[in-house]
Parts: sequence; C-alpha cells; structure tokens
Amino acid sequence: MHVLVVHDYGPLGKVLLERLRNTHLQVSPLLVSDPANVDLHALESWIPGDTELIVNALWLVNPEKAERDREATHQVAFSLPLALAEYARDKAMALIQLSSCYVFDGRKQAAYIASNPGQPMNELGRWQWECEQALRTILPRHIILRTGWSLARFVQKVQKSATGSDGLFLPGRCLGQPVAVQDLARVITAVVLQVDCGAEAWGTYQYAGAEEVNLYELGLAITGMPGIPEGIRIVDEVPDWAHLEPVNTTMVCSKIKNTFGIKQLPWRTWLLEEVALLKARADVSQQKEPASPS
Repeated sequence: MHVLVVHDYGPLGKVLLERLRNTHLQVSPLLVSDPANVDLHALESWIPGDTELIVNALWLVNPEKAERDREATHQVAFSLPLALAEYARDKAMALIQLSSCYVFDGRKQAAYIASNPGQPMNELGRWQWECEQALRTILPRHIILRTGWSLARFVQKVQKSATGSDGLFLPGRCLGQPVAVQDLARVITAVVLQVDCGAEAWGTYQYAGAEEVNLYELGLAITGMPGIPEGIRIVDEVPDWAHLEPVNTTMVCSKIKNTFGIKQLPWRTWLLEEVALLKARADVSQQKEPASPS
C-alpha cells in the first residue's frame, strides 16, 4: 500500500515517517511548510496517483494558538482536511484525519465516548468538530482519530517558565489525558498497518495516554524530569489561557482497542523521551539560527 503522510515536519511528522519507513509500506512525505497558506487547488500535482491512503499528520492541539490566528486555524483545521477528503473521494483513496478532545466542552461528568456529539468551547475545537462532521458526509472511507492533550505542549510551558520568577500557573480543575508524540505515532502506524491488511473499520476513534491527571499535577510530574531546569514553581491557579481549556477532556479509548487491538499506554512511560525529543529539536533550531551581528 502506498501511504502519503501530510506533515509540516514537526515532531509528529518526523517520528511518524520514521516509523512507517521501517515497515514494508511504500511511504511518501508531503511537506506543507506553511499549511495556513497552502494552495488547495494544487493537490493533484502533489499527491501521487497511486496513493491509497492519506495520513494528515498536521496535529493541532493548542487552543491558545488557534485563538491568536483564527483565519489560519480555519484553513488548517477545516479547509485543508476537506480538500484532502474531496480529493481522496474522487480518486478512491482513504484518509486518516486527526482531531482532538477540544471538540468537547468539558461539562460531562464522565469520560467522553467516541459517539458523543461535539460541543466545542474554543476556536480549535469548533473547526475540528466542523471538520469531523463534513468528513463523515464527504468521504465514507475515513478514520478520525481524536487525541488527548499534547504532552509536548505542557512540557514546553514548563520549560519556558524557567525564565520567569512568578512560577507557572496550571489549573488543578482541568482533568485530561496527555499523549506523547512517540505514542501517537505508534498508534497511527498500527492503524495504517491494519488498513493495509484490509481492515474496513472506518469511523471515529479516540486515543490518549492511560491515567487521568489534572494540569497542576501534570506540571509537577514534568518538573521532576531530567532535562527540566530546577527550581520551577508550579502553582494551582487559573491563568487567562486556561479559560480555553474544558474542565473535563477525558475520553474512553476502548473502541480503538476493541477494533484495532491498540492498548493505551501510560503517558508517564513516554515523559522522559518527550522531554529529550523537544530538547533535541530545540538544539537543532538553535544551530540553524544565523549568528547575531557583533
């Protein structure tokens, strides 16, 4: 099977391509360096004609960034996936599309199941939910994979707080399940391999790391990791950005286990590796930066 991975060469795209290339599959990358300004009419010239499965690995899990640039969020979370879906429908291809727990408003007392309707409370969730609904209409051969919090996002928050003196405010009221880049790449690869084996299990699935945790406790767990600066103070308070966070983003992930045999792994298993991955990426970025004029 020929798999096309749409990515911006962020951590997920890089790790996913590495995993898929270690399989028997034919894998092609489609690097979209500026997804917010991509020419949606040029897909035919970018997508190989023998592609059988498109994996959209543009992983959007930062509602703060989405609120800052709503037009770009609409393009990347809605317009681009729909263009891929329409192209896939016309060319008899299948599509794996990432969504997130932000399609939910957090008011449910229990964990969300895959069939629960979305009621987003922020810009990111709104366009992801609109995208989900449109995909179900446009392209029957699709897999929507909702994910939990990005573990990397909160590792970066802790790292950045090392330069401040006020500590990092993380709300203990917000409950969820982080997911690491390596773990998500593992899950996507497993799904792709079963699609290659003929699995026609199209629909909506959910995946996040095992063990629910609130954001305050997550911050404390991150500060104890090697590679994180010492002396960072985590405070259980609600900063302005946290008003975009649903109080409950926990999800039931039994459907993906029952269908594909994919088990939830504890997010703590990947924490050290996630810190190291982000550090390596930051080091590479610094090396690419031009020297400052003297």
